[in-house]
Amino acid sequence: MCDIDLKLICEYYSKIDRQGPGSPEITRKALSFVNGLEPASKIADLGCGTGGQSMELARATEGQVYGLDLFPHFIDIFQKNINASGLQNRLTALVGSMDKLPFQEEELDLVWSEGAIYNIGFEEGLQYWRRFLKKDGYVAVSEASWFSRERPKEIQDFWEREYPGIDTIPNKMAQMQNAGYSLVASFVLPDYCWTENFYKPQISMQDSFLKENEGSKAAQELVESQNFEMRMYEQYKKYYGYAFYIGRKI
Repeated sequence: MCDIDLKLICEYYSKIDRQGPGSPEITRKALSFVNGLEPASKIADLGCGTGGQSMELARATEGQVYGLDLFPHFIDIFQKNINASGLQNRLTALVGSMDKLPFQEEELDLVWSEGAIYNIGFEEGLQYWRRFLKKDGYVAVSEASWFSRERPKEIQDFWEREYPGIDTIPNKMAQMQNAGYSLVASFVLPDYCWTENFYKPQISMQDSFLKENEGSKAAQELVESQNFEMRMYEQYKKYYGYAFYIGRKI
């Protein structure tokens, strides 16, 4: 993917509050399976985007929360939100890559990632991040997952193009165990995390995005691809979605 495409994608997603399916309630539900967090605990939210779930983690815990993302524009927005939140003493926004973490080994109590681990691969990310967790530390990630072993060819082909790493929930659980964790919990995100919280905000801003990028074929193609993804979800959502996976380092 060329730099201009990356810039357009960043611009597009910076116009909405969430860069992937989810909700504050789902963040808190996943967090409810994590025990032992204290004021001295360190939490890293990897691929944090504009930091919505990072801020929710800071509100729901007493620890230090570090939100890390590759895109400086996302981090700039996150920092503005931090400055307006009253949580400046417990939130830190960092530009960086989730496959080159700026932490010490066994420094973190919790590694978090909503809809972003696919960038380096589910099992690969879990294996790499494990070294930064303290003994008995937790990892919590949401990941695209199949809900059935059989599915229509159209949606199978779509995901093979977009993310070949998608797999069934039992296989993802096994991958987490193979990466050195005991599985604590797993649950499926409800439909509204996609339709109301992720897709609907896109629809309402696409006209302004296209107007700002008038004459850009790449911008038009980006919007068309997102709308195609929305149609795929509406038609085939009983076959796939996001699931949260929470594990404990062993």
